[in-house]
Parts: sequence; structure tokens; C-alpha cells
Amino acid sequence: MARDMTPEEYRRFMMEGTRTGKVATTRANGRPHVAPVWFVLDGDDLIFTTWHTTVKAANLRHEPYVAISVDDQMPPFSFALVEGEAEIVEDAPDELLKWATAIGARYMGADQAEAFGKRNAVPGELLIRVRPTKIITRANMTE
Repeated sequence: MARDMTPEEYRRFMMEGTRTGKVATTRANGRPHVAPVWFVLDGDDLIFTTWHTTVKAANLRHEPYVAISVDDQMPPFSFALVEGEAEIVEDAPDELLKWATAIGARYMGADQAEAFGKRNAVPGELLIRVRPTKIITRANMTE
């Protein structure tokens, strides 16, 4: 039976495997923009990186509010929708390296994490921390 996830189930769901987040931002002219991102959690905060010239970086500089959708595409189907405010963290190379390496470990594997972190913790790469203001979850949609 479909149901809401507990906070523990939500965190486990979000970090399971290599699910991507689909981040929705708003352009300066009001049009929506959605982009897939690799992410990790820090408590309930979502952490991802982006290059400083991407559309999402420009959008976040203009308007920091985001919605992020993460779903399980296999039966019985589940999803989490996170609304929140994004903080752009610049000029924090140690933090950027830490989180880029964690993201690399999740998506590229432990053996490539360090190389991925170093490749992505460079000037121009932005660390994005999303603090959730609302989390909606549903587990087992088809049961």
C-alpha cells in the first residue's frame, strides 16, 4: 500500500544506488529549467556541484529556491520531492573537495572517488547546499 516514508526511509531512499536528482530552478524571465544532478546528503541537506556558467548556477544566483525530484523507476515505485533554498558556497576549496569526492564515491565508485573529487574541486566549480523547507515522499506506489 502506498504510504509516506519515515525520515530514516527517506534518507536511505535518497542515498540508495546512483539515483539522480532532477533539480528545477527558475530563469530570470520566469521560465522553468530542470537538470539532472549527482548528489549526496549531509543530514537532510542535499549537496551537489555545478559549473559557474551553467543555467542552474545563473538561476540560483537570481533565485535560490529549488525543487528536486528523486524517484525509483522500478516497481513498486517510490519518490521524494524536496523543496528548499540553495546556498552557493564559493571560495571553500576544502569543502568543495570533500563533497566532490563524496559524490564521486557514490556515482563513480570508491576507486575513482579521489580522482573525481580532484577533477571537480577546481576554481569555477560551485558547491550547492540545499536546505529543505518541505519534503514529500511516497513509497510503494503500486502496492
